[in-house]
Amino acid sequence: MKRSLALSALLLICLLVQAYCNERDVEERSGAPTQLPPPQHHTSRAQSNYEKYSKRPRGSECVRCCDPPEPFAAYPMYQPMPQINITILKGEKGDSGERGLQGKLGKAGSAGSKGQMGFKGQKGNIGAPGEQYKTNYAAFSVGRRKPLHSNDYYQTLVFDTEYVNLYGHFNMFMGKFYCYVPGVYFFSLNVHTWNQKETYLHIMHNGAEAAILYAQASDRSIMQSQSLMLELQDQDEVWVRLFKGERDNAIFSDEYDTYVTFSGYLIKSSSEP
Repeated sequence: MKRSLALSALLLICLLVQAYCNERDVEERSGAPTQLPPPQHHTSRAQSNYEKYSKRPRGSECVRCCDPPEPFAAYPMYQPMPQINITILKGEKGDSGERGLQGKLGKAGSAGSKGQMGFKGQKGNIGAPGEQYKTNYAAFSVGRRKPLHSNDYYQTLVFDTEYVNLYGHFNMFMGKFYCYVPGVYFFSLNVHTWNQKETYLHIMHNGAEAAILYAQASDRSIMQSQSLMLELQDQDEVWVRLFKGERDNAIFSDEYDTYVTFSGYLIKSSSEP
């Protein structure tokens, strides 16, 4: 309560001082003196209040009671800095520089996890059949059921029975095997001799004698055989040839049993490593 009364009194004094100051200003401007001086107690009270609430140090300098107190020192006002448009000062784009040296190779990363199995593809079309000479195997086995007496100097032994003849590499009409798959082959010849007659044959490789099968004339007939391996090239020929000696050359066989056979097969193709 007391505080409210003090504030009201102070406010009243300030209003009176302000009214007096306004009146004096009007008189000074117009040049007319004031008619009535302010009451003495009002002037002294206003001066004491001004000195109390003003920060100006007290001294011998005269100060009008109606002058407003000096303003407090204030901080300087903030002045914004001017902004520069960078796009105006930006120059044109320069040329690309040279490419630098390649860096060192980094370490290999760890192996990733195995991916999922993909879908099964569609079945492809059947390819065209390959040519006969490109097969990777060859084999034959032939026989003769008829006996043979030879008075000629040379005679090719022809066979009349076919057991095995893969891809037709053995020509039954010519009595020769033709090589269509180069490689190493095994050949075997079996014959039956004739009583009191000589048996003299050659296994021929192209035009040269590769092996001989020979049996002297005897009172009894026996089985004779010869075998060998040959390395053949493409289109080489192998066959059996009778040779004429001092005596008749003959081999025995009949229509019921086969006594004469000639066989051969590929062991290893030249295309294999």
